[in-house]
Amino acid sequence: MTVRRIGAGISAWAGRAMVLAMLSGIAHAATPADPSGTWLTEDGRARIRVEKCGPSNKSLCGYVVWLKVPLNDKGQPRVDFKNPDASKQTRASLGHQLIMGLKPNADAHYEGKIYNSEDGKSYDVTIWSDTPEELTVRGCLIAFLCKSQTWNRVTDVVAGQMTGPTNGPGGPRTDPEYMAAKPASTGSTAAKPAAAKPGAKPAPAAGTPPAAAPADE
Repeated sequence: MTVRRIGAGISAWAGRAMVLAMLSGIAHAATPADPSGTWLTEDGRARIRVEKCGPSNKSLCGYVVWLKVPLNDKGQPRVDFKNPDASKQTRASLGHQLIMGLKPNADAHYEGKIYNSEDGKSYDVTIWSDTPEELTVRGCLIAFLCKSQTWNRVTDVVAGQMTGPTNGPGGPRTDPEYMAAKPASTGSTAAKPAAAKPGAKPAPAAGTPPAAAPADE
């Protein structure tokens, strides 16, 4: 009887240890490897800067910082003319954002949207790095139509490559919708209603059109 109780205790302890090990492995796997850096696309036509972004730097953004062919047939800088947003069709292709705030998922990957300026469309994408020198980019137009690419890390700087900070001089630009919102001002710096000036005229009666503003306002 004593032997059986000891054996049962060992078995229970081993079971708990296995569960803890599994939970530890799951927690570790849920943290994606940081893919920040500059990567050469599989076709060699662009270099993409990937960096943390968003609240608490938990998301992932990416920008085109170099193009193998930066000029069009007319010798002018390429622009994003196929973008469905008319306000972006004249922006330069060099420096635009294409990786749109990807979020970490349960598989220790980043997932979200990637923009392809060649056709003006956005695709579902999953990005992860199994080795420090390679980045896997898996894009899907629909659930069963997916393709993976391998991007290679680059550490040198070539002619025409942007090296400035994001949204700074000589750097790429964040799409406005992906820029962090500025916190609302609080405390004594908040705007106060203007006091009425002495001798101010009473407000016009309802239905009376407002007078034209002075030219210097």
